[in-house]
Amino acid sequence: MDVCMLAYTFYEADNRVRRYAEALVKRGDRVDAIALLQEGQPLFEIIRGVRVHRIQKRRIDERGPLSYLWKLLLFFLRSFWFLTIHNRYDIIHVHSVPDFEVFATIVPKYLGARIILDIHDVVPEFYASKFNVGERSVIFRVLLLIERLSISYSDHVIISNHLWREKIVHRSSPAAKCTAIINYPDPSLFRRNQMETQHRDFVMCYPGTLNRHQGVDLAVRSMVTLRHDVPNLRLLVIGDGPDREKLTRMVAAERLEDRVSIQGFVPLETICQTMSTVDLGVVPKRRDSFGNEAFSTKILEFMAMGVPVVVSDTRIDKYYFNDDLVQFFESDNPEDLANKILDLVHDEARRNLLRANALLFIAKNNWEVKKQEYLSLVDQLMTKGSHAASHANVTTSASIE
Repeated sequence: MDVCMLAYTFYEADNRVRRYAEALVKRGDRVDAIALLQEGQPLFEIIRGVRVHRIQKRRIDERGPLSYLWKLLLFFLRSFWFLTIHNRYDIIHVHSVPDFEVFATIVPKYLGARIILDIHDVVPEFYASKFNVGERSVIFRVLLLIERLSISYSDHVIISNHLWREKIVHRSSPAAKCTAIINYPDPSLFRRNQMETQHRDFVMCYPGTLNRHQGVDLAVRSMVTLRHDVPNLRLLVIGDGPDREKLTRMVAAERLEDRVSIQGFVPLETICQTMSTVDLGVVPKRRDSFGNEAFSTKILEFMAMGVPVVVSDTRIDKYYFNDDLVQFFESDNPEDLANKILDLVHDEARRNLLRANALLFIAKNNWEVKKQEYLSLVDQLMTKGSHAASHANVTTSASIE
């Protein structure tokens, strides 16, 4: 098949998009990816067999809804033009945010292409969290309408966790049209480092987007408390986003420059290498309307590498994990986070138990084991049309063991 991955993202750093694309390439399909451009990157590149077309440069520096919307609309127009010219695809897998990006496929859809909408983040709640907009506002209701129209237009919908599938089915879509596939780690990238680490410090790591709902500032605040209790503790932050400058100022104000390092965007392979060498992962999301239900793949990735993880007690993470797999702390409470980190620093046996349980869990819940759910869905879309694909949910909607 000829397949296109369409995503307003940096392809090389987006594990979810890469996972689908590379799984198709490995079985012999031809895959293009339409994505964003980082400074210094080529417009076209082949990455592990996937032909990556970068059609728009982006810096993650949006200060408000209008600047954010303008970039989305520009990407929509450019991708619409690209797909109008290159309309040979059998499947176009569109990754949201935004939902309306799916309408860029209108010409190839008219010519017979099947369209998958992959909802990474539920857009109305994501927008409300990002720009502090109320759920009773006009814009929130407009986004709900766009969500419904986008789902109706698509042949099938993939949703990134089971709580959001329940939400989408309740308000926007027939249950049979939706499949929940969480962001399983790829064992070819995320695997345990058997080598002894060379650093003498106790290194804690957060890799990901720097948005308020991710709660990285809570991890920085915990370092203020822990600086005297654990002199060799270090926090490594890898990623970029609208909160990066704020976090940098916070580090400077608290004189934590020797304790907290904030790196920018790095390729996925580099992130994997770094994550495999740290002593503790931290995922400190806030338990607000969005963060409470947004699943963080970073947890599974740390688990796959045998790295213990301290995790905010959000609804979504309590849904998938328990105290035998991760160390929970009270969301939005930097003091409790500091206490849980301190406990893990001094309790090697607890870290080893979390590590052992996590590796057993990952053996059953990784992309190599679960990818057939996606491949079967794609094949049913192609061989039987959208009606048959609407029944794919019976076998693919979900499972984490």
